[in-house]
Amino acid sequence: MIVKREEVKEFYTDENCFITEFLNRPDVPAVSVAKARVEPGQETQLHSLKGIEIYYILEGKGEVQLGGLTHQMVQTGDLVFIKPGQTQKILNSGLGQLEFLCICSPRFRVEDYTACEKTLDQAP
Repeated sequence: MIVKREEVKEFYTDENCFITEFLNRPDVPAVSVAKARVEPGQETQLHSLKGIEIYYILEGKGEVQLGGLTHQMVQTGDLVFIKPGQTQKILNSGLGQLEFLCICSPRFRVEDYTACEKTLDQAP
């Protein structure tokens, strides 16, 4: 299987970032691969997944928070390993776009995602 860039479309998510899914299919349950894009000054929603997640930073600078610990700086070429159930979020602390690959195992499914903070539209 080959997935061509022009065959996939970027979309905005409630997690406060843009996603391009390259591989996320029921017939390939072991893994999913997507590219996330976070605009300058923006931060993704604090969340956790049932499986593992890996971020590979393609471009930009950011601050990752894992498991409620202090933010750790990341930049182009860095890899972040996120354990199953570990909370995470990432802030684009740079001037340009923050882009990173998101690799999930097993594949990403909405039912395996837990939002750990309310978004503005969920606030009372």
